[in-house]
Amino acid sequence: MKKNVGKVDQAIRYILAIVLIVLAVIFQGAWYWLLLPAVILGFTASVSWCGIYRIFGIDTCKFDKGGKSD
Repeated sequence: MKKNVGKVDQAIRYILAIVLIVLAVIFQGAWYWLLLPAVILGFTASVSWCGIYRIFGIDTCKFDKGGKSD
């Protein structure tokens, strides 16, 4: 899998995942559905790959001339 999620995008995904988890814990009840997008955001941030980005050809991961990611 070619990485397509950059460092800034990755940080935003981690922050959103934490916010969603906190909201799910604070409000409980019907708010537990927020855990699913939180898990998805956390997973895509941790592997630096997003399937939706791949479908639409989006790539926020910068590469230098050596082919290594930032």
